Amino acid sequence: MIRIDGATKAGSGTILRLAVALSTLLGDELHIWNIRARRDKPGLRPQHLQVLLACAQMCDGTADGAEVGSKEIVYRPGKRIRGDVYRWDIGTAGSTTMLATALLLVACFADRPSALEMSGGLFQDFAPSAHHMQYVLLPTLAKMGVNASIEIKRPGYVPKGNGLIVMKVEPVTRISPLALTEQGQVSRIAGISLSSHLNKEKVSQRMATECQRRLAAKHYESNIELLHDSQASQKGAALSVWAETHTGCLIGADRAGRPGRSSEEIGRFVAQHLLEDLNTGATVDRHLADQLIPYCALAHGTSRYIIPQNTEHVETNLWLVREITGARAELDGKCILIDGIGYQRRGS
Repeated sequence: MIRIDGATKAGSGTILRLAVALSTLLGDELHIWNIRARRDKPGLRPQHLQVLLACAQMCDGTADGAEVGSKEIVYRPGKRIRGDVYRWDIGTAGSTTMLATALLLVACFADRPSALEMSGGLFQDFAPSAHHMQYVLLPTLAKMGVNASIEIKRPGYVPKGNGLIVMKVEPVTRISPLALTEQGQVSRIAGISLSSHLNKEKVSQRMATECQRRLAAKHYESNIELLHDSQASQKGAALSVWAETHTGCLIGADRAGRPGRSSEEIGRFVAQHLLEDLNTGATVDRHLADQLIPYCALAHGTSRYIIPQNTEHVETNLWLVREITGARAELDGKCILIDGIGYQRRGS
C-alpha cells in the first residue's frame, strides 16, 4: 500500500490528484491522510473529490472517505483502466483543467480511446488555464508520444463555473523521455484574448493591446487572436499567450479576469510573466515545470529540462513521484533530471 501524509511539502490538493492518478496506473492501494492540511479549507473540495471518483470509475476502483471535507481516504484501484466516453461535472467553479490533467495521465494508459467531458471552471487564478493546456501542455506532451486534444465548448469563470471541455485521448503502451536543454531563439508568440458578454467594453482588444505593447517594448512581435463569447453563464475574461522557440520549447503565461482587475492590468501581468520565464533561459514555463514531472517519471529513459524557478509545486511533485514510483527525480540547479521507470500499460 502507498502511504502519503498530505501535509508534506506544499500540503496542497496536488498531492491528492497526482497520488490517486499514479495509484490507478500502478494498481497499488493508496492511503492519504491530512489531505490539503495547509489550506484555509482543509480536506477534499469538490474538484479534488471528482478526481478520486473519476479515477475510481475509470478502473472500477473503490474509495473510503470519498466526500467533501474528508481529510483521509483509502483508495483501491481496479485491475483495468477502461477507455470510454465519460461525463463529469465538478458542480462549482473548481478547476476543470486540474481535473483534466489528472485524468489525462490515467487515460493515456487505458485499454482503448477515451472522450472525457468535464464541466466547471476553465479560467481562474492559481490554476493553468484551458488555453494553456490546449496550446502549451498537450503539444509538449506530444513530444513524449502522448496523443490528446482538448476542445473548449463553453468558457467558465469564477464564481459560477459551468465551463465545458471535451478531452480526447488515444492510449499508448509507453511514453518517451523528454529532452529540452536549450531554449533557443523565440520564433513566434501567439495568444488568445477571450471575453464573455463584454464586447461593448472591448475587453478582448484592451487585454491584447496592452500585452502586445509590453512585448513589443522588448522587441517581440506577437499575434493574439480576439475571441468574443456569448455562451458563458456569466461575464468573464482570460488572456493566454505562448512563445515557441526554434528548439521546440513552448513557454506560456495566462491570467483570468475578475471584478476590479482591469483589462490593462491583465495584459501587463501576462506579458511580464512570459518575459520573466523567457529571460531565465528556461525551456518550460512555471506551470509546465511541475506538470511534466509525473510523465517523465513514467517514461522509458532519462528526461531533462530547465525550469524558470523552483516552486513548492515542483518540490512536491518530485518528492511524490520518488515516493510512489521509485523514480530518481531531482533538481540540479534549475535542471530537472528524472530517470523514468519505463512504465507500460497494465496487461500490455
